[in-house]
Amino acid sequence: MKQQWKKSVALAGFVLATLCASSAFAADLRWKHVIGVITATDNPATDALENFNDVGNVHAATFAWSTRDGHAKVNLDTGAVDFEVHGLVINGQTFSGTTGPVTAIIGTVVCNAGDPTEAELDTSDVPLDGAGNARFSGMIQGIPAVCANPLFLVRIATIANPQNPNGARGFWIATGTERSIRP
Repeated sequence: MKQQWKKSVALAGFVLATLCASSAFAADLRWKHVIGVITATDNPATDALENFNDVGNVHAATFAWSTRDGHAKVNLDTGAVDFEVHGLVINGQTFSGTTGPVTAIIGTVVCNAGDPTEAELDTSDVPLDGAGNARFSGMIQGIPAVCANPLFLVRIATIANPQNPNGARGFWIATGTERSIRP
């Protein structure tokens, strides 16, 4: 009887650990704020472009960015996403205090960052106004069954460059902070 009880306790522990690791257990994720990336790129000691603030496989943009505020919410079960950013602007360079050439952004949920199973799930493109404000409410598809340590990034979608409007697409410029999970 004692052996059967130990097996039951071990099985219950395994099931609980599996539920805690799955997205179903942590359906609603919220990031209380969105802040800009303060990045270190272009090491002057080398000829190569180096990026020192990657998030998994996602590179940071080459300019520092700041925000007044923002927030994000993602439901890992349904794929519902809502995010807002206020005052997303470049710090320094000739574009300081503006959005520079960036005209649209995307919200990205990163699951399993840095792992071979990393998944980057994007919203559709969201217009960014001249004051650095943007809002999105919609869906993303393909959230994996296990989404360990989910992160929220704001990335460049398009820039005002007729020759290459997607030249900087995918670089991250802001991230969600103060994550909370609501089962």
